Amino acid sequence: MTSSGPLGIRRKKALYRAQHRGMREMDLLLGTFAAASLDGMSAAELDAFEGMLDIPDGDFLKWLTGEVPVPDRYDTDLFRRIRAFRQVMPF
Repeated sequence: MTSSGPLGIRRKKALYRAQHRGMREMDLLLGTFAAASLDGMSAAELDAFEGMLDIPDGDFLKWLTGEVPVPDRYDTDLFRRIRAFRQVMPF
């Protein structure tokens, strides 16, 4: 995270929120994705990611694992990037 200014501050807050969700699995999944991806996100993508951080862990994890279908509202390019990232994680 080398960005400064308002966007950089938002990225740092989003990283912290992604790494400290409450459910360890989601801390690892979203925190690792955020660490690898936030610097390259546009302001619009960051808006979408911040919105996803409000999704309850249990729901988000079920969507990521394919246990239940992803609601159309969240079935976005960003969500598909997070799911693809999860599939290449070493755990």
